[in-house]
Amino acid sequence: MGRMPASAAAPFGPADFQLVLLRRMADHNPGPVEDARRALGATTAEMREANRRWQAMTRSPRGRSAAARYRSVLGTPERLRRTIGDLECEALLWPVPLWPDLRFEVLLAPTGAVWNEWLIRAPGAPGPRLRTLADLTPWSCTVDEAARAFPPARPLEGSAPTRWGLGPVVWILPGSRALARTSAALSSVAMAPPCRPPPPCSCTHQTPLNSTDPRRRPDPA
Repeated sequence: MGRMPASAAAPFGPADFQLVLLRRMADHNPGPVEDARRALGATTAEMREANRRWQAMTRSPRGRSAAARYRSVLGTPERLRRTIGDLECEALLWPVPLWPDLRFEVLLAPTGAVWNEWLIRAPGAPGPRLRTLADLTPWSCTVDEAARAFPPARPLEGSAPTRWGLGPVVWILPGSRALARTSAALSSVAMAPPCRPPPPCSCTHQTPLNSTDPRRRPDPA
């Protein structure tokens, strides 16, 4: 599952980043989060401390760019090329030991700015069979898989920068891997980490958005 998270004096690494993802999920999926935290050998206090340190890094005025920060914390990524309209971009993928069939993906603009960051299914890994709302159980799917399984639902920007939505019926909240609640009163499922809305994309792992121009809203490099 990965080594124990680092202390405040130690370098921030992949185990700490997994705790950050778990902390984002804790309010909506406390049971699975507790099980995953114990599997990592971490305490609740260590999970909160990892989240505090991550927030400090992201808000530091002298901090690294988002892409450089992920490379520093997660190591060397798998690199893939994506074509978005007439632009080419780069996707950086890292394994997540808690979920071996997923990858944490950071999508970069040609300038190196981060367009999008979330959890996706690992290339070649089989996805879940989603036929009815009853199949949307906690941590069962990614944002994109839910959108493709239930058209015309599509990823939409939520009510806050750290929220995702699946229009027209499903809200997605920060930190896990798929759905949180629908108008049909679903209990929380899994979700994606906080990120900017992805650009219009014909990639197989993303559903295009019809209202977002990524060239107007990149993260700073």
